[in-house]
Amino acid sequence: MINIKKVENLFKNLETGNNDDFFKHVSDDVSWTVMGTHPLAGTYHSKEEFVSHTFGRLNRILKKGVILKVNNVLLQDETAVVEMESISTALNGKPFNNTYCWVVYFQDEVIVEVRAYVDSALVQRVIDENEK
Repeated sequence: MINIKKVENLFKNLETGNNDDFFKHVSDDVSWTVMGTHPLAGTYHSKEEFVSHTFGRLNRILKKGVILKVNNVLLQDETAVVEMESISTALNGKPFNNTYCWVVYFQDEVIVEVRAYVDSALVQRVIDENEK
């Protein structure tokens, strides 16, 4: 059974750069919807598709890659709401101070579905200013 401490420990990996340890707990056939109207928005139907189109793309334009700090976790049954902020810096030296809210559904302590909310305008700007 999932609990707040397990969720916090899992998401701590995104703050320390251990993204692989985080994604070990994501189903290969996860349904991951990134909300918004920016180049990363859409529904991804596998872990590989999500990582390559979002984290992979951002890792190429952020100096130390995607680093997310957890600010709050709410949990009810197998659903966690995780509020985070980016503590990353873009290649052009500007901070990428995005805010995130992920609604995460667990099944047997594995993430099977996510709805992720982000600042669409900031995502668009960091991509426009840093992708070549």
